[in-house]
Amino acid sequence: MSLISRIIINADNELRYPSVGELQSLQDYLYTTEDRISISSILRDQEQNIVQIASKSIFKIYPEYTAPGGNAEGARRRSLCLRDYSWYLRLVTYGLLAGDKESIEKIGLIGVREMYNSLGVPVLGMIDAIKCLKKATLEFLNQEQSMLISPYFDFIIQGMS
Repeated sequence: MSLISRIIINADNELRYPSVGELQSLQDYLYTTEDRISISSILRDQEQNIVQIASKSIFKIYPEYTAPGGNAEGARRRSLCLRDYSWYLRLVTYGLLAGDKESIEKIGLIGVREMYNSLGVPVLGMIDAIKCLKKATLEFLNQEQSMLISPYFDFIIQGMS
């Protein structure tokens, strides 16, 4: 749900107008709309580069993942890992555009630990992978853009912890 929808639904459920704080949140969100769209475009255009940088980083931390018997052994398994990277990058973009972390939670965090555990994927490795993805993403953004997007990565990292 977007920040705007959440504010309207909350106010309507309580039969009131949006509060001063809610209106300020809306104003702040709308003030950063151009930046959010710009960041989203950068992530879309740089997805392959971001994923490549992040995957090199995680496989340096955990070389056993690509070794025989590892979770990313061979081209097929490795491509599945990279697919997850792209998916998380898109998920962060959805949250950024909505101005709300609820979509990240609904789409990407509910049941994620159980899913990775059932697949034999180390959750700590996934947390480190998201950290690598965040770091790689920030290489393509300026400081202001980095400050806008970082909380969405941090929300995923915290949700997996």
